[in-house]
Amino acid sequence: MSRFLLPSALPLAAFLVTACASTPSVADTPAAPLQAQAAAGLYVANGKLVDANGVPFIFQGINFPHAWYAGKWSAAMGQMKARNANSVRMVLATGCRWTKTEYNVINDMISAARTNKLVLVLEVHDTTGYGEQAGACTLAHAANYWVGMKNSLVGHEKHVIINIGNEPYGNVNTAAWTADTKAAIQTLRSAGLRHTIMIDAPNWGQDWSNTMRNNAAGVFTADPLRNTIFSVHMYGVYNTASSVNNYISAFVNAKIPLVVGEFANTFQGSGVAYGTVMSDSKARVNGYMAWSWSGNSGADAPLDLVNNFNPSSPTAWGSILFKDLATAKPSTLF
Repeated sequence: MSRFLLPSALPLAAFLVTACASTPSVADTPAAPLQAQAAAGLYVANGKLVDANGVPFIFQGINFPHAWYAGKWSAAMGQMKARNANSVRMVLATGCRWTKTEYNVINDMISAARTNKLVLVLEVHDTTGYGEQAGACTLAHAANYWVGMKNSLVGHEKHVIINIGNEPYGNVNTAAWTADTKAAIQTLRSAGLRHTIMIDAPNWGQDWSNTMRNNAAGVFTADPLRNTIFSVHMYGVYNTASSVNNYISAFVNAKIPLVVGEFANTFQGSGVAYGTVMSDSKARVNGYMAWSWSGNSGADAPLDLVNNFNPSSPTAWGSILFKDLATAKPSTLF
């Protein structure tokens, strides 16, 4: 998540035209190879992420900003579960921009997620807006962080997903996203990490340029395990049902797994087609993860789900989301 999602030089309408006009087909991808299907954890089959029992896992989860509120995640894990979330996406840091998330914290998060029957998505946030945001780190840097954390991760493939880097490009030089993403995947696989890998889109996650959509097939096949799921963040660019449907349809038609890794009901005064995001992502791809539990500020304050980390004080956005979470189902592995 970042406040710098669109370059100010162009109006939102221009991006909506770009994102929702012609819908280039993403090339068909082969079925998941046997080594992925035989993996001990989550894997991709027939365009969907499924658990080790072969049952599709539909995310109905929540993002949590650990990197900035390190002392609050432990209590929040159970509180989010109490709202019937089936997954949580944790904001981590490599030390490049924010305080490094160490082994012991990751170990504790994994243990707490298992206790609460939550699929845990671990993501590096330092990459946010690379090329446009000062101080942002490369995907290569993030990939090396995950390799360094290997001992905390191996053995938890059934319920832990590695989201290599959050929103790894801003709106500058997004053409480099494809090669950089492929290289990062190879780094993890060469190190022996067999987890499902989650890949974020460029353009601050919103992919208005369709860079991820048009190159997803090549990135998917660059993973020797074919165990990669793609994540788009749906904010102001996705303010109509058709913009949501068009983007999701490209992945459905190509049989490539997709999740809406971040979204909210509004963004800096503009509406988001959140109802369509929720219904379409659950019915057609692998679901959603809402931004975010609490701790947003300024123009992003309305994106909090609860006030001041108080689970008994839902915001307007929280009330909407928590009602939808009533349909969430935990992974069958739990």
